[in-house]
Amino acid sequence: MEAKIKKETKVLRKTEECCPTFHPDKWDEKTFVWNQKKFIKETIPELFHIPYPPMIGKKVTKMMKLAQDSEKLNPDRTETLLLFTDLSPFKGEIYLAVTGTVPEANNTTLSGTFMTKVFDGAYKNIPKFIKQMDAYLEQRKKKAKNYFVHYAYCPKCAKEVAHNYMVLFAELER
Repeated sequence: MEAKIKKETKVLRKTEECCPTFHPDKWDEKTFVWNQKKFIKETIPELFHIPYPPMIGKKVTKMMKLAQDSEKLNPDRTETLLLFTDLSPFKGEIYLAVTGTVPEANNTTLSGTFMTKVFDGAYKNIPKFIKQMDAYLEQRKKKAKNYFVHYAYCPKCAKEVAHNYMVLFAELER
């Protein structure tokens, strides 16, 4: 029993150094209304909707550094919101929530009503998760005009905690 506790503590400590602990209840089946919520944005090349992995790390690192250096990143790491969206089979965008204008970054805002649902599974299951989200929205007489995905853990941390949580943000049609 003691060995199991030590192993769990070690995993938790490693995860805390990289990705903050994710609490699904905070994000599952919630509605967020954003009025010009501040983000910085980067584009990312994709090959048939699959981002080039080394590029993700470079873009996210750049965005985090710009936000931290300008002190515009939420100090509560559990509130860090990084959204990915697919524009085409060859181009995607990454949005990092910030608390104000970030110098030398592509500053933007998002406005609208967003409903969320948490999923746990492989990245390749996103089309299946979107179908489940569409059914969830249909039950509520809502329809998505766009989807954003927040990955709770990087691939390394997802492996360590044995969960690959993702939050689908459905931007609702008006």
